[in-house]
Amino acid sequence: MKNEQAKTRPAVEVRFGNIRAAVWRNEAEAGPWYNVTFERSYRDGTEYKSSQSFGRDDLLTLAKVADEAHSEIFRLQRFDNNED
Repeated sequence: MKNEQAKTRPAVEVRFGNIRAAVWRNEAEAGPWYNVTFERSYRDGTEYKSSQSFGRDDLLTLAKVADEAHSEIFRLQRFDNNED
């Protein structure tokens, strides 16, 4: 699944600082649905890397990103419902 996601772009990305949420649109017979992946970027020497692990000091920013992703999913669903 990770390779599939690498080939496609998320419907929406939300970023605050080094914490990012990617909102992914999925298709089903009943209609589209969304899921979210979270990552934290960091620098290891001169190389940038990402992790799905979050420390204590990341949690409030993660919550803010999750809240914004939640709002974006509702916006996307309203758009989906208006297309019918």
